[in-house]
Amino acid sequence: MDILLGILIISFIIHAFSIVPFVNFLYGLKFFKNRSAVSKEKTDEASVHIRSKARTPEGGGLLILVITSLIFAIILPIMKRLGFEITHVYPINDEINIIFFTFISFGLLGLYDDIVKVFELDRQEGYTGLKTGYKFLIQAILGFIIGAMMYVNLGIDIIHIPFFGVVHFGIWFIPVAAFLVVTFANAINITDGMDGLASGLLMISLFGFLILSTSVLDTPLSIFIALWLGGLMAFLYFNVFPARIILGDVGALAFGATFATVGILTGKVVALMIIGLPFLVDGFSSFLQILWVKIFHRRILPIAPLHYLLLKIGWSEPKIVQRAWLVGIMLVVFGIWLAII
Repeated sequence: MDILLGILIISFIIHAFSIVPFVNFLYGLKFFKNRSAVSKEKTDEASVHIRSKARTPEGGGLLILVITSLIFAIILPIMKRLGFEITHVYPINDEINIIFFTFISFGLLGLYDDIVKVFELDRQEGYTGLKTGYKFLIQAILGFIIGAMMYVNLGIDIIHIPFFGVVHFGIWFIPVAAFLVVTFANAINITDGMDGLASGLLMISLFGFLILSTSVLDTPLSIFIALWLGGLMAFLYFNVFPARIILGDVGALAFGATFATVGILTGKVVALMIIGLPFLVDGFSSFLQILWVKIFHRRILPIAPLHYLLLKIGWSEPKIVQRAWLVGIMLVVFGIWLAII
């Protein structure tokens, strides 16, 4: 654990020195919404809040994605050469390939979506970004590829359920894994709607998975989480209210999909659901609202997702975020407890 904490600190320092020029670069590039994401006629809490962030640059997740990947590619071979013991649960190269395929592929999808939105490339639909149907189709394909890699290359087909035992899914593990990856990718993307909300919750959650990955002696996974955490901590300094930079889809989609992958690789899927519950609740509130409107042509909630509903009833943005962090801390404790009993 002492080595992992050192790696986390190194990652934090490198990200901290890199993020200021990166933020300035994004401001210079005007990588923010040149038009409002919603029309000025809309005066609901969500629309007003979104318009207030219109001049905050997006794409902050790209810096974490690039630097984390580069440091990992450098630090693991160095540790091997220096004689550090590298323990792993799965074939090490296959495991690393899955982690970074998830991290980079969903990041590229999110980056493309950010570019389409920022530079308004989708003229037919207005300011919408990549069409929702196409985005979900690509996510589903990537999710099934990731699930298949876990099933074929790593031989994973089980999920451990506390108090019940191990459930063997066989080949059906592939769609289950794909569902988890796509669900968390979109849930964290939806949660990334307030300053520090998604990034802070993710930082708290990853501390839980750092503990779980070390408990199963998976060195590559632990190193990756430590590097990722260092980047998130540096990013969060500039993402808390009032934010100077936003994750963007490049960060939210990559981090959500990889978060699910990390949970599956630790073998603690139930812990993943508990620790990631704030993301799931926020994401489900938005999904339920959309589904209800399509079926019944009316809303089930006054406004969605949940963080906007709390804003509507009078909570301030910092209060919503800070209380979400507290909930996240307790869920991490509960998730770890369930994982180790």
